[in-house]
Amino acid sequence: MLEEDVKTALDNIRPSLQADGGDVEFVSISQDGTVSLKLTGACGCCPHAQMTLKNGIENFLKQTVPGVNSVLGV
Repeated sequence: MLEEDVKTALDNIRPSLQADGGDVEFVSISQDGTVSLKLTGACGCCPHAQMTLKNGIENFLKQTVPGVNSVLGV
């Protein structure tokens, strides 16, 4: 259930990433609530990728999906 909630939340922010030529790919979620994601396209090689993951995606997921504790880029 948590995985589906994360994927749905990612669908809500995906258009913003795609507008900049990138995207986000769900990889996995651990039992402690750590979500592993892969930034692709322009976002994958952007010097601001870590900031996007932590300040953007992680904050959004923590606010919208109970049980998410952190986001890791893979």
